Amino acid sequence: MPRAFLCDFDGTVSPSDIGAAFARRFSPEGEAESPAFLARWMSGEMGHRDLTAAQCALLRVTREEALDFTRGFGLDPHFAPFARAAEAQGDAVAVVSEGFDFYVRDLLERAGLGDLPWSANTLRFDTGAVTPEFPPASDGCGRCGNCKGGHARRWRARGFEVVLVGDGLSDRCGARAADRVLARRDLLAWCRREGLAVTPFQDFADVARVALAAAAGPPRAAGSALGGALGGASGGEA
Repeated sequence: MPRAFLCDFDGTVSPSDIGAAFARRFSPEGEAESPAFLARWMSGEMGHRDLTAAQCALLRVTREEALDFTRGFGLDPHFAPFARAAEAQGDAVAVVSEGFDFYVRDLLERAGLGDLPWSANTLRFDTGAVTPEFPPASDGCGRCGNCKGGHARRWRARGFEVVLVGDGLSDRCGARAADRVLARRDLLAWCRREGLAVTPFQDFADVARVALAAAAGPPRAAGSALGGALGGASGGEA
């Protein structure tokens, strides 16, 4: 069975959390990324969709300023070789992000990866103010902006074994729905607390060695405790 590697962007495909840095840079005194502001999301009081909307209400930035800032970041140098190797053996690689379309598209294209399928939340720029728009939530959890669990289910319906690659708490829905999980940082700790089968990784050199060598262990039942087209702003071919 071919595999679909669904890769988080911020903190995974890019080693940096670009969305967090963007929110910090363009909100008054970094308020949009303050611990007090994020605590309601981390505790589960609000979903990521509501968090994103609340953060965007604080931001003041033009599209030109935003791109100038986000172009200061890059991708994991091992990501492109991994993606091309996976495609060469008949697997799919897609970027699924709770970040924003303008920098996901731009950085993938600048890395020569504009043909990869990707999905992210849309950010509309209007004379200094910004407004987020989210993919349809009908097959997602309703709390995420761009639910990775919904993406996992769509790829599985197309006949793929789904491998989620991520690093943060916004990847939790995807981890629950995937057949396999490769994780680091907060997502790794969360999977271990929840009893989900998980394989640690440091970078995409590890992902290539572990996932492409089929060394991540047997697939687990989708959605178990142990265990399509892209919606919203997207690019490449799904």
